[in-house]
Amino acid sequence: MKALAGKVAVVAGATRGAGRGIARMLGEAGASVYCTGRGSRGAPSSSGYYAGRPETIEDTAELVDAAGGRGIPVHMDHSNAGDVAKLFERVEREQHRLDVLVNVFWGGPAVTQWGGFWKHSLSDGRALLDAAWPHVVTCRHAAPLMVKQRSGLIIQITEGDSLHYRQNVFYDLGRLAEIRLAFALAEELGPHGVSALALTPGYLRSEAMLDAFGVTEANWRDAVAKDPNFIASETPCFVGRAVVALASDPQVFSKSGGLYSSWGLAKEYGFNDIDGTRPDMGAQLGASAEPRSAFRWEVARC
Repeated sequence: MKALAGKVAVVAGATRGAGRGIARMLGEAGASVYCTGRGSRGAPSSSGYYAGRPETIEDTAELVDAAGGRGIPVHMDHSNAGDVAKLFERVEREQHRLDVLVNVFWGGPAVTQWGGFWKHSLSDGRALLDAAWPHVVTCRHAAPLMVKQRSGLIIQITEGDSLHYRQNVFYDLGRLAEIRLAFALAEELGPHGVSALALTPGYLRSEAMLDAFGVTEANWRDAVAKDPNFIASETPCFVGRAVVALASDPQVFSKSGGLYSSWGLAKEYGFNDIDGTRPDMGAQLGASAEPRSAFRWEVARC
């Protein structure tokens, strides 16, 4: 029996990167996974950080199927509250339950500037702050299903496992809002048997990151010459296995409200990446001369 057989999950932002890896590993554990995103075969991503990339939610759903679960692609934008409401109405109508929600998407613009927030465009800064709002909307519509069944797990995928400074004031506030949202959800949903927490992957070997370095998954180590920290990078499935470990843990409620990392949970639960390795970005950063506050994480965005 697979650990999550009969369970239902929504991965919000499953088109590529961490979202795709999480959906795939939830499928490997036997779950039915609603894979949402803006990149579809009928309507490729046309705006945002990943405009023009080829990955689609249909591709992700097929990977979920191939892994042993059931993938259900849903073409949508989580900044549209009406679409979000319809998504969870559909989940309730078709499945009558929701066990796991993972918010992966990042709706903000690309971050190109460091520091000096007084020099930044206020409109761009506002867009970075507003990027957290669709997470709130998605949780708002998912929570009633979980409260009704008095069980469930909400995971906010974020960037970094501490309160360190992140690139500039606006981006820092936007990312910390995700972490604080998990904490606040844990407070309000805890009495109803629902857990919520934040989770970060490490240096992600996403499709876009591999392309940026001009390498593939087969020869990714060639990129270490350009960035020594890449030696501790992980596939998107590593954080996916962290999600599965959490969703399978009968004591996950004890972690509610916390902030965790893929590498930290790998040590605790004993899982490896799909290539058999166990990346440890925390150890890599501890040994790196590069300040933690200056390290740029690569977390998938929808």
